[in-house]
Amino acid sequence: MSGDRTTMLAHLRGSIERVETHSDTYAPDRVPLGHAEADAALKGGLARGALHEVFCEGRQSAAATGFIAGLARRISPDRPLLWIRQDFAERETGALAMSGWNELGLDPRGLVTVRAPDVETALCTTADALACDALGGVVLESFGESRQFDLVASRKLTLAARGSGVTALLLRVAAMPTASTAETRWIVRSAHSPPGNAWQVWGAPMLDAQLVRNRHGPNGQWIMEWKSDECVFREATYAQPVPATAAHRPPAAAAHAQRRAG
Repeated sequence: MSGDRTTMLAHLRGSIERVETHSDTYAPDRVPLGHAEADAALKGGLARGALHEVFCEGRQSAAATGFIAGLARRISPDRPLLWIRQDFAERETGALAMSGWNELGLDPRGLVTVRAPDVETALCTTADALACDALGGVVLESFGESRQFDLVASRKLTLAARGSGVTALLLRVAAMPTASTAETRWIVRSAHSPPGNAWQVWGAPMLDAQLVRNRHGPNGQWIMEWKSDECVFREATYAQPVPATAAHRPPAAAAHAQRRAG
């Protein structure tokens, strides 16, 4: 029994070493998002069969959910998407609305949701799901900080995604980024709609998407529109960035804002 365990550990160490040693020569299949500047930074588009992370503040969960749903649609439009949600995430942000899913141009029939009681179960379920190459992608959504999302867990998900070719998408709400083997890491917020009356400016969802980690290219920040009819990201016709909240500004700016408020 001990011999089998030693062999398994040696195999896992070898796989991890190959991920880390050959990451620069790894050439995954890529799918364009449709946003020219973002696709250029991504060397042609988002990598399939890889791990990608999306972070957001708690109040920005709807924007990040729409963004990650759009990524999943671009990656694999013809295969089912498995969305694994930590129970606490659903209590904090609400259930996924199929009416909203449909308004984004996505087919609710291709979405399968799984509720996990805790982070450990969610991670194990995600790793198991990534082994199923019938899926187009697997989303793991969690809320808040969690020590379970460490480098070891990230490596396991990366290996599983590469082994099957199924893309892993992590949605981390109200959490801070930590070390990982993710191909990309995004921070997403909603962006301003064009000025005018609500009935006049109603249109494509506007997203402030910041690429803060890109293993094979530069980082960047863009105001994107999600075109529901085409299911593609485009350059925003009205690109007005959203000011950072006091908690996310540099310390001097935050202190100045606090003094003015007082």
